[in-house]
Amino acid sequence: MSPVWSLGAGLLLLLLWVRHRGLEAVLVHHRWVFVCLFLLPLSVLFDVYYQLRAWAVRRLHSAPRQHAQRVRHIQAQVREWKNEGSKRYMCTGRPGWLTVSLRVGKYKKTHKNIMINLMDVLEVDSERQVVRVEPLVTMGQLTAHLNPMGWTIPVVPELDDLTVGGLIMGTGIESSSHIYGLFQHTCVAYELVLADGSLVRCSPTENSDLFYAVPWSCGTLGFLVAAEIQMIPAKKYVKIHYEPVRGLQKICEKFTEESKKKENNFVEGLVYSLEEAVIMTGVLTDEAEQSKINRIGNYYKPWFFKHVEKYLKSDRTGVEYIPSRHYYHRHTRSIFWELQDIIPFGNNPVFRYLFGWMVPPKISLLKLTQGEAIRKLYEQHHVVQDMLVPMKSLEKSIQTFHADLNVYPLWLCPFILPNNPGMVHPKGDETELYVDIGAYGEPKRKQFEARASMRQMEKFVRSVHGFQMLYADCYMTREEFWDMFDGSLYHKLREQMNCKDAFPEVYDKICKAARH
Repeated sequence: MSPVWSLGAGLLLLLLWVRHRGLEAVLVHHRWVFVCLFLLPLSVLFDVYYQLRAWAVRRLHSAPRQHAQRVRHIQAQVREWKNEGSKRYMCTGRPGWLTVSLRVGKYKKTHKNIMINLMDVLEVDSERQVVRVEPLVTMGQLTAHLNPMGWTIPVVPELDDLTVGGLIMGTGIESSSHIYGLFQHTCVAYELVLADGSLVRCSPTENSDLFYAVPWSCGTLGFLVAAEIQMIPAKKYVKIHYEPVRGLQKICEKFTEESKKKENNFVEGLVYSLEEAVIMTGVLTDEAEQSKINRIGNYYKPWFFKHVEKYLKSDRTGVEYIPSRHYYHRHTRSIFWELQDIIPFGNNPVFRYLFGWMVPPKISLLKLTQGEAIRKLYEQHHVVQDMLVPMKSLEKSIQTFHADLNVYPLWLCPFILPNNPGMVHPKGDETELYVDIGAYGEPKRKQFEARASMRQMEKFVRSVHGFQMLYADCYMTREEFWDMFDGSLYHKLREQMNCKDAFPEVYDKICKAARH
């Protein structure tokens, strides 16, 4: 039988099976079928298009010339909104399904959509060690642009599709954050179009109140049109040391100890159970032992979290050299460990070698095609949360995550939190060491109920003066939200810049009622 006839027969059998089971049942209980047949090829086409576009922009040097024109178009849209009587709030016109957050904002349908088509790297200033970019530039795009030039940025949040604008207006973190802080702390200037249509630049020395108020504001102070980010010299490899640790107290002690060492360029922990973890430390280097090089980003390689788990199961330490860009995006292919719930056999060697080059499916496409049944299923039986807590509360926090969620692995990422003005800062007057605890997956806690469990978790995080990342489901009331975050500077600027009629309050964009 010819390959064409075989393919046709296979598709016919598949269609008959889908018809027998029902399309909704297949999409909910066998989602991998739809993902593998449709979303993976579409994701490849998306990547090819954006890579070709970025290549063309670089070759033609068109981004700087077109940037000013595009900004003027944004200003014209804001002034048009004013001339129409400012009857509705404004928001970006980017479709909600294109964001990395698992939810889609309902407000897009009722607010004035301002189209912002800004997705290019504008300038690399080697003398100042600063890169100027537009807000829709992704982490994958930025590292691909900078690394061949010998540069990188200090904090490169893991997933390729995370955008600069999202990481500033929300937040971003990486295993280098114990040295550099959150993504916002590596930015040196922002450019925004305000509610009156004016273009303003802000930095620690120029319009400093606005500079410190922008992070975590979710686009409710103005439209970000450019950002300047620090650069540091790139090196070829990251030398990674893997160390399995058993016993919760020892895990917390070891992780805290390594997080305080500035000679570690990277610190990360993967907690596989309440009593088992692997602590990883990394150092940038240009030299490597050839026999220990692991190009973990190659499509046929095991998923990173599964690779790390081998050190725990064999109860041995280890050292590897990972190419820097592979390290920066080590969790991309498996979307941390979320992909195992979508494609259960995705880490199988046969699948990796045959189809791994198409992985991962775009998160935006997963959202666009999930349907109401899957959305409700995920809402009640799946969590994606990042809670930022003081390092001194790490042991108690892991115990709370275990009791309220029982989701593993947990991701541990340390960061320093300076006492800068703005929505997020330590309780005291000095810089403090914090840790991001990421929980992604299906809770194994008996009688898990999303709302009740997450409200209990949010209450705990507030009690230790921690913070919840705003991309995730937020069940707090308005009063509880502003108990967690410092709104003093934010509210002052919204009053001064006449934002109250132009943009919703940040709570009204991120609360559970605002998303579906």
